[in-house]
Amino acid sequence: MTTRRERLKKLVSVQEQLKALHEMRHAGFLAQAASAGQEAEELAARSDGETSLSGLFPDLYNRRITQALTRQADNRELARAEASHVAAATARTNMVERSYREARQKDDRARGERDTLEMIEQLRGHATGDE
Repeated sequence: MTTRRERLKKLVSVQEQLKALHEMRHAGFLAQAASAGQEAEELAARSDGETSLSGLFPDLYNRRITQALTRQADNRELARAEASHVAAATARTNMVERSYREARQKDDRARGERDTLEMIEQLRGHATGDE
């Protein structure tokens, strides 16, 4: 059977992986939002150009710009939500790490106490054996 310390160590690893996943998703949403914003800017700049076909297809340009801005807003909102997941995962990871450290310290103290008791028993054994 595994000890509490070993289970907590595995849980710390899982929590760190989960936190990393949320951080990657957050970064991905931010990148997608930036890309959509850049696309909207480029479309708007092209529609104002001399060689632009926006005069022939104004609805198409406006629709594409609106879609890009909508994607940007959606991805920013997803990034905001993911940031809260990152914060929660960080808090959980910190709690589990703290519990793991406490369990490790408790095990180390118990081991030290056992070692001390064994040394005392050995000294008693030698003291009674010498008499």
